[in-house]
Amino acid sequence: MLVHSRPARWAVWAAFTAVFLPVFALPFLVIVAASFATGWSGALPAGATLAHYRDAARGDALDALVTSLLTALAASALALTVGTWSALAVQALRTRARRPARAVDALFMLPVAVPSVVVGLSLLVAFSRPPLLLNGTPTIVVLAHAVLVTAFAHQSVTAALSRLDPAYEQAAASLGASPAHVLRRVKLPLLLPSLSAAAGLCFALSMGELSATMMLYPPDWLPLPVKVFAATDRGSLFSGAALAVVLMGTTLIVLTAVSRIRTRASYR
Repeated sequence: MLVHSRPARWAVWAAFTAVFLPVFALPFLVIVAASFATGWSGALPAGATLAHYRDAARGDALDALVTSLLTALAASALALTVGTWSALAVQALRTRARRPARAVDALFMLPVAVPSVVVGLSLLVAFSRPPLLLNGTPTIVVLAHAVLVTAFAHQSVTAALSRLDPAYEQAAASLGASPAHVLRRVKLPLLLPSLSAAAGLCFALSMGELSATMMLYPPDWLPLPVKVFAATDRGSLFSGAALAVVLMGTTLIVLTAVSRIRTRASYR
């Protein structure tokens, strides 16, 4: 829309294609092709088989997918709850004290500012001794994922709160509604589209998390990204590619479902 002449538009599309295809599209296409391949033909996968997907749909690979789904769902729910609560608290705090509000914002953004392996190590050290001995349990993996993605939920809800018209809350309060009733019946329904978007983002990030997970996962709680890394590390590139495609496909299916829920909530 900002480019009016036809030659300039063609130049923009050509530049976009030159950047998009080799940097974004081509790697994914190669992964998909490798997931069906039986060997290499030069630099590209060759052959065709469904054996890698049959292996991905049973045994340890299926267990790893279920583990990733359960971890992402639990971490997303925890992150969305904490992130929403913190965003509401910061909004209330800003009216009285701006500096503490900024400190809370910075605290919730801290896990994004440091490498995720540092977050994993900090949780490993913090919860390897009683009374909170979580090392070697699935709980510490869920906790690590929640810590890493809560910042995105916090920021999403904070941005949505800044766009809300305060007239709705003021009207409800003027009619005698309690603060809890205003929150439950006015503010949260207005935030529902943003909450669903934040939940989808947290879920996607948790599904692909690897660095902190590698430091924390117990043998009986193996998420799919760890299995993808293990397969490629031992040279099984085609099996790893199939697992990666399954991971991408599952994440996209869940995100599509969340998007539909968000769209329906927006039209209500």
